Amino acid sequence: MKVMLGVSGGVDSSVAALLLKQQGHEVSGLFMQNWDEEDDGECRAEEDRKDALAVCGRLGIPFYSRNFAKTYWSEVFTYFLAEYKAGRTPNPDVLCNREIKFKTFLDEAKALGADKIATGHYAQVRERDGLFELVRGADAGKDQTYFLHQLGQTQLSTTLFPIGHLPKSEVRSLAAGAGFGTAAKKDSTGICFIGERDFRDFLSQYIPAKAGEIRSVDGQTVGEHAGVFYYTLGQREGLHIGGIKGRAAAPWFVVGKDIHRNILYVDQGIESQWLHSRSLRSETAHWVSGTAPAGTFRCTAKTRYRQQDVACQVQVLPDDSLEVLFDEPQRAVTPGQSLVLYENEICLGGAVIAETDAPMEIRLRQELTA
Repeated sequence: MKVMLGVSGGVDSSVAALLLKQQGHEVSGLFMQNWDEEDDGECRAEEDRKDALAVCGRLGIPFYSRNFAKTYWSEVFTYFLAEYKAGRTPNPDVLCNREIKFKTFLDEAKALGADKIATGHYAQVRERDGLFELVRGADAGKDQTYFLHQLGQTQLSTTLFPIGHLPKSEVRSLAAGAGFGTAAKKDSTGICFIGERDFRDFLSQYIPAKAGEIRSVDGQTVGEHAGVFYYTLGQREGLHIGGIKGRAAAPWFVVGKDIHRNILYVDQGIESQWLHSRSLRSETAHWVSGTAPAGTFRCTAKTRYRQQDVACQVQVLPDDSLEVLFDEPQRAVTPGQSLVLYENEICLGGAVIAETDAPMEIRLRQELTA
């Protein structure tokens, strides 16, 4: 087959290219630049592009480079900003996969004559009874189906995940054996367009900081925040709350954000009751197979990446949103993040979390409507 591989300049896509070549496919590599860097070059796109080019050159496969920054801005980054302005915590990597890597990139690959696309994600595709299933990567610690849950039958039927059956350690070993300079390259973390920059400084370029009160759940002012948009539920770092007379020395955690009054609410103790919820309501759900398993069903779920699966019951509502009841209370379930559902190793799909029954969230909703 003619396969267009998304090459990132990292070890994963490097080994994906190696394996595709060994399997006899006609492989090409396409480097996607999704962010136009400023002068500081924090995202190191040019360095990554050179690494990707070197791998393609070593394997003797064609190399292409495309700038998708304009599409990324309109389809991903504007959503990212809107969510933060609304007080939620978005996951742009999920949207980037859906809109850029498996839409814009897929269209470009087809225009260049590819039969299929491939990426270095730790995930697997399996066809069963005419349907394509999104299956967890063999390396549980690296599985990326959480970020891929918005893919559907069209994308999966034309996608290969060459390293999905391998542990990360073997991927690095194969890269070293092939003489790739990417063999020991550090894994990228976080959102590419932020890179190693301070997240708060980056976000303040687009959402101006507005200082306000940090209050305990009983209403006492215990500090000042730099901008309520910059914090997320469960966060401990960056609060700068010193010793307070009459309060224990236990650490403080963000438990709520009042966007309208610009107040950040905190409580002490990592297991604060104000952070726990038993149920959530989602936005419109996406199903990998195209349809929900049933109107009501049991499965497991993740409400954030790397979380252990938790058992739950899911009800599909008439507007295709979901109501989810967890068997056990969950900590810091965050509106704007993704709920991703699984049946054993199969990713069923998911949805953006709209609201939960966490005590502080209920209180703030009631105050808003009072």
